[in-house]
Amino acid sequence: MSKLVNLIVVAIMVNLLLGCGVKYDQATANQAEVEQVSVLESNPNGCNLAWFNKVEKQVSTGDGQGHGPDLGSMEWRSVVEFKLGIRGKESNPNLDSDLWCDYIDKHYIRR
Repeated sequence: MSKLVNLIVVAIMVNLLLGCGVKYDQATANQAEVEQVSVLESNPNGCNLAWFNKVEKQVSTGDGQGHGPDLGSMEWRSVVEFKLGIRGKESNPNLDSDLWCDYIDKHYIRR
């Protein structure tokens, strides 16, 4: 009987631990989506979907066959810097900042 009780306790503990892990992963994924939407919508003068599309039209980041980084992602921003010939310059604002969008817009994007 004691072994049966121990087995039940272990099974319950494993289920609790696994259940918490799944909820954490879902919460992390949901938070990432919220942060991405926030970045896309937070700055109406830059760092929004309309601005990313405008930049993409002038600085194509794809391979011409429909492949390329997700619009507005950190990878996309890095490719934009590469295409503009400014990747790695210490004077560039951080890729994940609104300042980066403002800097690129001011210095490289045609109106």
